[in-house]
Amino acid sequence: MRISLDYYRILGLPIQATADQLKQAHRDRALQLPRREYSEAAIAARRQLLDEAYSVLSKPEQRQNYDASFLASPYEVDHSQPDLAQTDEIAHPDARSPSIEIQDKQLIGALLVLQELGEYELVLRLGRPYLSSGNANLKDGRFGDPRIVLSDIVLTVALSCLELGREQWQQAQYENAAEALETGQELLLREGLFSSVRGEIQSDLYKLRPYRILELLALPDQDSIERRNGLRLLRDMLRERGGIDGTENDQSGLSIDDFLRFIQQLRGYLTAEEQQTLFEEEARRPSAVATYLAVYALMARGFAEQQPALIRRAKLMLMRLGSRQDVHLEQSVCALLLGQTEEASRALDLSQEYEPLVFIRENSQGAPDLLPGLCLYAERWLQDEVFPHFRDLSKQHVSLKDYFANVQVQEYLEELPAESESAEWTAQQQWNRRGAVSQTIAAQPAEIATSSGRPIRSAQVHEMDVDRSRNATATLSAASGIATLPNAEQIANLSPEGGLNSSDQRPRSSGDRQRGNLDNGYRVPDADDLPPRRGEGQPAKTKRRKGLPLPLLLFGIFAVGALGFLLFRSVKFLTSKSTDDQLLVQLDQPVIPIPTQTAASPLSGEMNQATAQRVLEFWLDAKKDAMGQTHTVEKLTQVLAEPKLAEWRKNAEEAKRENWYKQYEHTVKVDTVEVSPTNPGQATANATIAEVTKYYEGEQLADTKTDNLQVRYSLVLQDNQWRIKDWQVL
Repeated sequence: MRISLDYYRILGLPIQATADQLKQAHRDRALQLPRREYSEAAIAARRQLLDEAYSVLSKPEQRQNYDASFLASPYEVDHSQPDLAQTDEIAHPDARSPSIEIQDKQLIGALLVLQELGEYELVLRLGRPYLSSGNANLKDGRFGDPRIVLSDIVLTVALSCLELGREQWQQAQYENAAEALETGQELLLREGLFSSVRGEIQSDLYKLRPYRILELLALPDQDSIERRNGLRLLRDMLRERGGIDGTENDQSGLSIDDFLRFIQQLRGYLTAEEQQTLFEEEARRPSAVATYLAVYALMARGFAEQQPALIRRAKLMLMRLGSRQDVHLEQSVCALLLGQTEEASRALDLSQEYEPLVFIRENSQGAPDLLPGLCLYAERWLQDEVFPHFRDLSKQHVSLKDYFANVQVQEYLEELPAESESAEWTAQQQWNRRGAVSQTIAAQPAEIATSSGRPIRSAQVHEMDVDRSRNATATLSAASGIATLPNAEQIANLSPEGGLNSSDQRPRSSGDRQRGNLDNGYRVPDADDLPPRRGEGQPAKTKRRKGLPLPLLLFGIFAVGALGFLLFRSVKFLTSKSTDDQLLVQLDQPVIPIPTQTAASPLSGEMNQATAQRVLEFWLDAKKDAMGQTHTVEKLTQVLAEPKLAEWRKNAEEAKRENWYKQYEHTVKVDTVEVSPTNPGQATANATIAEVTKYYEGEQLADTKTDNLQVRYSLVLQDNQWRIKDWQVL
């Protein structure tokens, strides 16, 4: 049968290779044994092809004839043999490819050579037909023992899938890489072979999964099936990790901090609805980080789709966090968008976020309250910091005016129970009182310095973009007065009058104001512009609440303290990185080293005559390099152990310094090998060595010497490599 190979490629050389290069390549290829899982028959078939290639190309006349046929007309498939014709067709995707005739029993050797040359797709096209139809093509025995041949072909095809997957991984073709890896894994599972190789493939699939998720979620909306698959993979990772901030192992190689950055990056590929569904589900674990992300998704979607019911859900979720963290700005924003102006003002008064409050106050100068600055900040925050994290909102324009002008929004705000403000606020304060002790434990000191030196409140633990998201929430909190406006026209007509009292930072009475317009376009109303605030003039309804039993209170303090510690850890990772290093997992950069398969070292393996032969040949080559014209000592460090290593390094340095060198020609044959019965990492080898030495001083040949030696070598195993520790000439 014919196969798409040529003798030059078998040896890994170009057609212009010299005779010395042919000899060296043949030796190197022979020493580089394939994986230990291959059968002796496969290794022998591979060696036959190497020997055959060298035999033809090392003889000038045969090489000349081969070169002539190498460039001749393309091989024509013989369709008179149907089964082989199919094989040839698979082996020759390119009709002009050179090919050689091989024996049937050399098939596995040819596949092995192709796999080593990186022809992974060709191996799949050529090898897989033999694994179909119940492996019927192998049962007649013409390729060798069917059981052994099947095992070798399965291994070669599976390894080609593994290497093809890694190659496509490097090329950022993540789904193609996964398909190749899964193909190899399915083959091994079907045949029940090579569990160690299955383990390698599965490990790569785990590490590849974050890249696949990003690639799938980045697809256009019309690729809904693929995007759903990306979400499924993400949920699998979350389940295996135990949540966004979970500590279990999903085998991806991502630490908790890495995974949080990964979540931050993929948010830009998810819609607001997808994020809401995902993070609300994760918040039920419970997870404080997921709760905060769910709040952002609910607020963004509620505002963009003018569904204040979603904003109310976000507000209720914030109450879970309010007992442990300063989230008053976020609560103020939610109250603003729900028309609960008094509650928004109260929340804003409690906030400790310095920079956002400065911005709000600066943009409320001359106004009776903080409404103008809050409105401006809210719009900027939603536009610049919130919406960009949602693929369906990133280009949407933000307008508070349009939001409150919407009839659906107006109707919902009007239908909210009049007592909802006070009732919800009372409930929140109860949450806060329960968490007072835990705040002392987990949130003090209350500030964590960022890389820029600006203090960040511990409330920012839950934000995935600390600086920007925090500024955003601060703005929204101050806009509490909007909620009583029944329509957009009144919002547009707001004008500032009066200002903040410097002593208590509370708005002056409307009688102190002068009507006018702010530079930011908002207008602050007086008493005639606005209807009475909800609940104004009505006594607040309060309920007496029994204190918690002491054991329950202590348990709550312990639980909250533990969660506070987790939040502190989360914010520490978020604030310890510069903004340029926020995202660790990128589509074009590997987060973890992509594994590569390297050829087996000639110095490794079980000690026997073959291994000893390889070690001694390697040593003699290293000796040539060290004592030759270049005095290169790198190979010495790979094959010699002390004290011989230091001795021969010194010899090479002296030769270089004194400007002399030697040229060697060696032949070596290992006669016996004995492994120590008490220490399997030590062995002795007796060898016969024929050595021709030419001694040069400068460029002049000074002497020639021929030796036939019997040498006993002492070998030791270091770092899974056999090295020569000493020797004795017998």
